[in-house]
Amino acid sequence: MTDEELHGHLIDRQGSRRELNTPVLVVELDALDRNIQRMADFAQSKGLKLRPHAKTHKSPDIAKRQIAAGAVGACCAKIGEAEVLADNGVATGLHITSPVVSSPAIARLIALNGRTADLMCVVDNPANAALLGHAAKAAGKPLNVVIDIDPGIRRTGVASAAAAVAVLNAIRAEPSLVFKGVQCYCGIQQHMASFQERREAMIERAAYVRTVIAALAEAGAACEIVTGGGTGTHRIDAELDLFTELQVGSYVFMDSQYLACDLTGDGQACPFETALMIDARVVSSNAPGMVTVDAGFKAFSTDADPPLVLAGLGEGAKYFFMGDEHGAVLLPPGETLALADRVVLGAPHCDPTVNLYDTYHVVQGDTLRALWPVAARGRSR
Repeated sequence: MTDEELHGHLIDRQGSRRELNTPVLVVELDALDRNIQRMADFAQSKGLKLRPHAKTHKSPDIAKRQIAAGAVGACCAKIGEAEVLADNGVATGLHITSPVVSSPAIARLIALNGRTADLMCVVDNPANAALLGHAAKAAGKPLNVVIDIDPGIRRTGVASAAAAVAVLNAIRAEPSLVFKGVQCYCGIQQHMASFQERREAMIERAAYVRTVIAALAEAGAACEIVTGGGTGTHRIDAELDLFTELQVGSYVFMDSQYLACDLTGDGQACPFETALMIDARVVSSNAPGMVTVDAGFKAFSTDADPPLVLAGLGEGAKYFFMGDEHGAVLLPPGETLALADRVVLGAPHCDPTVNLYDTYHVVQGDTLRALWPVAARGRSR
């Protein structure tokens, strides 16, 4: 059965969250909207544009809420994500943050450019620039591009200022390509637990990015856009006098990886709330001090620590994976759970956890308010 068939009749029924079939992906609407507004207010206060990363939520519904709060568009890791957003009413200000290089992918990119406004993509290789330019010329509509800068992890991006200028020259050789600036996303720095260590690392990386921008300027190309940043570094990014826009993503949900980081550096509480969680139920309670719940490897990403127990038990409860379908919850001393009791668990890493589900179950308190499709789930190409 689909989630609509299972749960559609529960929408707006008081207390209906307790009736959901589990495991189930849950979003607390009020917390989500507060997170969206807080980041929008922060970016505005710093004079920065916001182009949030949709790879986190894969949802046109959430992207529309971000844009309504002031975002200029959305970042997408893959063309498939951008196609889904465009097909569902988010067709302005999309940016593809990963290189698009194969012939089938370029054809899709050019088609997407034809039916959206202000689409932008990255390029980090002169040969790729030539292919993009040829395709854009044949389609009759210019394509906006930014040069991707490798922040030091050797995943994508130009590896030096000289390499950036070489890509710039390849872009200039293509009349149908429009150079807009640069992208630099410092992924490793996002999860440094210490604010001061994160700040020092970003200051060092920013100095390098400035050398690339200076080389491009010396070659006669000013960078209108410097896009990058993330949830973990957003406060630091805003003080670097470098970025023009932020690509923050996980702030909408706040997973345990980001909650483990000091995001403020001033002793203040994290400004963003946990808005994403997984509800599970006890399916066995035969072992003393432990219960088994119906959420295992198939319910969470496993590239981080096991999920935190957010509700249903007191402090000290711990979750452990027990296979594809099951998890163990160690009970705090003196506490018990009965069969079918609910345990609320946090997402260890929100992006790949979301990709395991078809639907967001949007709640206010204990009441189901809406079902939002994870529309770009599985769109990894």
